[in-house]
Amino acid sequence: MAPDRTLPGVIRGGGSPGADPAAPSPPPDLRTAYRLRWRRRRLLARAIAKRRQIVPVVDRTRTIAPDAILCFLCVRNEAQRLPWFLRHTRALGVAHFLAVDNDSTDGTAELLAGADDVSLWRTGASYRLSRFGLDWLTWLMIRHGHGHWCLTLDADELLVYPNWPTRPLQALTEWLDASGREMMGALMLDLYPRGPVGDAPYAAGDDPTDILHWFDAGNHMIRRQAPMGNLWVQGGPRARAFFAAEPRRAPTLQKVPLVKWNRRYVYVNSTHAALPRRLNAIYDETGGEEVTGLLLHTKFLDQIVEKSQEELMRGQHFANSALYTEYYRRIIENPTLWTPRSTRLRGWRHLEALGLMSRGGWI
Repeated sequence: MAPDRTLPGVIRGGGSPGADPAAPSPPPDLRTAYRLRWRRRRLLARAIAKRRQIVPVVDRTRTIAPDAILCFLCVRNEAQRLPWFLRHTRALGVAHFLAVDNDSTDGTAELLAGADDVSLWRTGASYRLSRFGLDWLTWLMIRHGHGHWCLTLDADELLVYPNWPTRPLQALTEWLDASGREMMGALMLDLYPRGPVGDAPYAAGDDPTDILHWFDAGNHMIRRQAPMGNLWVQGGPRARAFFAAEPRRAPTLQKVPLVKWNRRYVYVNSTHAALPRRLNAIYDETGGEEVTGLLLHTKFLDQIVEKSQEELMRGQHFANSALYTEYYRRIIENPTLWTPRSTRLRGWRHLEALGLMSRGGWI
C-alpha cells in the first residue's frame, strides 16, 4: 500500500487512481437520490420490524436529560474491555449508554445492568442477520436518540479528538452545533503490542493503550464512494499483515461515529456510511480541514486469539464469512504485528501532526 498521510481531517489529494477525494463530490441525480431515499426508508422499516428481537433488561431511559450525549453499542462477551471503555467514554462526557447484549456468557450483561447510566436490552437473535446489530441499535436510536448527539461505538473503540483530555465532548458538540455541522468523522486506528498479540496480559479496568501503544502511521489508501459520497479508507496493520495480496478486501477504517441524530437517519454499513447522504460529508471539499477524531482500536488485546477461534466457528462478523476464514486463522497463530517501521503512540498532538486527525476550526 502506498503511503498517504492526507487522511480524513486533511484531504488535499492522494487516494486511489481515478478517485480524487479533494475533488468536489457531485450531487446524485434524481434517480439516485430517489433510490437512496427508499433505501433509507427500507432500513428504518427493517429496524422497526426487528424491534421485538430485543428485550429490555434494565431500562433507565427516563433519566436521560434533553441535552444528554448518548452512546449506543452492541456487545457480546466484552466484560474484559467494558470497564475501561465505560470509564473513558464517561470521562469524555457521555451521559447515558444504550446497549444491546447478544447472548454474552462472561458477565457482560451483569456488568452493564449494574451501572446507573446504562440501559440494557438482550437478544439471542443472529448478529449477522440483524445487519451486525445495526437493526437493533437503529430501533433504539429511533426511540431514544432523536435530537441528541449520539456516539455509536464498539467496545473496542476509544474515541479521541483534538484537545480531548481538556475539552469535554459537550464543548465539541456545542461548537459543531454553532458551526452548522451534524456529524464528526473518525479514523479507526488499529493499535497493537510490541510482541505477539496474545502474549501481553491485560487485566479488566486497565488502560489498554498501556499495552497497545504501536500503530501504522502511513500505509493508508483513501477513496470516495458513490453514490453516498462516503470516504473509504483501508490500510493499517490488518491490511499489511492479513490482506497484503488483496488490500481492497481489508477492513474499512473510516467511520462517522458522532451524529446529531434524527429518527429519520440510519447507518448503512456499520458506522462507515449513513443516510441521508449529507451525513457522510466529513471532509472539506475546498481543500481545507474539518474537525475529525480517531477511534483507538483495541482489538489486539491478549484475548484476541481466543475470540478469533470462537468467531471463526460462529461466522457472525462478516457478510462474506468465508472471505475472512484465513484472516481469523492467521490471528489464531498469535502473530506479531510490530515492525521496525511501527510508530509509538504518544498523544493527540502527535496524531494530529501525522495527519491522522484534525482540529479544523475547533480550538
